[in-house]
Amino acid sequence: MNSLKTTYHHIRRSPFQSLIAILIVTVSFFSISAFLIISQGMSSVLKYVETKPEISLYLNDGLDKEKVESIHQRLKEYPEIREIKFISKEEALNIYKDLNKDNPMLTEMVSASILPASFEVSVNDPKTLDMIFQDFSQESNISDIIYQKDLIENLLVWTKNIRNIGFFIAISLAAISFLVIFVIIGMKITNRKEEIKISRLLGASKFYVKKPFIYEGIFYGLVGSFVGSIIAVIIALNTAPHLNSYFSPIIFISTEFNFYFLIMISQILLGTMIGFLSSFIGVKRYTKF
Repeated sequence: MNSLKTTYHHIRRSPFQSLIAILIVTVSFFSISAFLIISQGMSSVLKYVETKPEISLYLNDGLDKEKVESIHQRLKEYPEIREIKFISKEEALNIYKDLNKDNPMLTEMVSASILPASFEVSVNDPKTLDMIFQDFSQESNISDIIYQKDLIENLLVWTKNIRNIGFFIAISLAAISFLVIFVIIGMKITNRKEEIKISRLLGASKFYVKKPFIYEGIFYGLVGSFVGSIIAVIIALNTAPHLNSYFSPIIFISTEFNFYFLIMISQILLGTMIGFLSSFIGVKRYTKF
């Protein structure tokens, strides 16, 4: 209890140093929390694209039902097939008209006879798309193949880069928080060197004089991480309706309580650990009596 009171007095006696420590830790953990939320959003985009990959196989004109059925059977043999949909010429025309309903001139010039029939294949594993593409690219009954390989590959690259950059930033910010608390605790120990010497002469143990500074470091890490993460969560929840509407049907910003609760708990634990380690090492480094 006395150690906590001493910690409180330390913070009150040098409010500007304490405020700087809390602000830097707050900004650091706000940025880390924001990165985690954005990373989750990128994962949602990637998951959506990966779980809804499609490949379209356009058939040559004049194929009889037997050949069409043969292609259908071959497609069914691939692993992770979710859906195979046959689009006839008439259905292709209806789709075309629906897409160009605001431009009557385009719809009047197109008839079902000039549009190809096709198979639209949805899969659960994007690797299956490559297998289908390789097998049917030289197929004489197929006029063209279209699928979103480039989109998936580009999205994978972007997601990987964002995560790598975010991870580097998170490590850097955590290191900055560590150093700031370490330096401030060191400065406070130096400023109270005479007080510590007197306490030691009066019989106080080393651990007794160290405890208030360790508690102080824990306080900075705990408060800074809590405030930083709560600000990030509040901003995320307030912007979620707009961003999710923009990315619809993808839920880019999660609205699940468990997700934010996990972020806050993990951030508070990390902040507390950084505060403890930085102050513990600082105390060990600066107290030589």
